[in-house]
Amino acid sequence: MSENSKNGIVIVGAAHMDLQVFPVNRTLLDVASFPAQKMVWSVGGDAINEATIITRMGHPVKLISCFGDDMIGSMILEHCEKNGIDTSHIKLDKDKITGINIGLIGEDGERTFINNRSGSIWTFEPEDVDLDAVKDAKILCFASIFNNPQLDERLMIPLFEKAKSQGMIICADIVGAKKGETLEDIRKALSYVDYFFPNYDEAKEITGQDDPEAIADVLLSLGVKNVLLKIGKKGCLVKNAEESFVVPGYPHSNCIDTTGAGDNFAAGFISGLLEGKSLKECAQMANCVASIAVEEVGATDGVKNRAQVEKRFEAYLKAVQE
Repeated sequence: MSENSKNGIVIVGAAHMDLQVFPVNRTLLDVASFPAQKMVWSVGGDAINEATIITRMGHPVKLISCFGDDMIGSMILEHCEKNGIDTSHIKLDKDKITGINIGLIGEDGERTFINNRSGSIWTFEPEDVDLDAVKDAKILCFASIFNNPQLDERLMIPLFEKAKSQGMIICADIVGAKKGETLEDIRKALSYVDYFFPNYDEAKEITGQDDPEAIADVLLSLGVKNVLLKIGKKGCLVKNAEESFVVPGYPHSNCIDTTGAGDNFAAGFISGLLEGKSLKECAQMANCVASIAVEEVGATDGVKNRAQVEKRFEAYLKAVQE
């Protein structure tokens, strides 16, 4: 196994297409025709968003996903090829319909998604994941708990056990529950997670706590090793058994679209891990990458290359020291 492959990552999760519409307001359904300023096709889904940004940061990524053998699926594969993402363990299923999200983005950058319930987000199953692909990498990332409702502990437990047997670090994010799932439904899975990236609202919902420190304590009590709680413009709370601190966000972002901000945060953090950075430096890198992402419409349109991120990182360090 080459040194390069030892430093790579395996990402499991959703890959679909987003159609971003910007800007919209509540009068959208009250008129016969609504002239949006922008309509942008881009890849979407937590796993492919993270894979895209991590490869642009210069690291090898193997993507494990499943979607339809259709026109939209072909668009995703073309994107992966252009970005150097390993697709050897993506399953194309002629009986599935590739997911599409329509993102309605308000002038404040916040958005509402419309997705097709018959799409691959909902039909991606544990049987579609090749556990033998979990090897020859430093990190396994389960891109978002609850995002693909069928990828529950039936998959997560054997997947995480396989990763641990390979000596891999496990990272995970989470989204709001789609089927009424609770913390009890993921309790055992969380005990394997080394770095967990929930945002405040998601973590508040599953823990029943309001205070960020208390939220982190609940997650740590379940066996999570490090909690990276995203707290919006304030940055993130970092907490583990030994320390707790807040890493501030970049204060000068021009927020246009928050789509994929959390995925970009995870990608920045994971890139830092792959490079041997400290916990604080990884969190700073995560905030920097997310701050670039929200300045463009689309989850992966903001971060173009590593040089761009390094320039922002310099500006970030200067800004938070002022």
